[in-house]
Amino acid sequence: MSVMYVLIGCSLFLALGALGAFIWTVKSGQMDDDYTPSVRILFDDLKSRPESKEED
Repeated sequence: MSVMYVLIGCSLFLALGALGAFIWTVKSGQMDDDYTPSVRILFDDLKSRPESKEED
């Protein structure tokens, strides 16, 4: 039964470490994407292009 307490402690430690690392990366700006919105207009939107069939 004492092994369960160790495993629960280790899992809580790892989960809190992962949460802390995620919060740190968000606050430091590593998740910000400044490049994509500025070039998004340059890409073709394939869904809005009408498909035309030319038959002779």
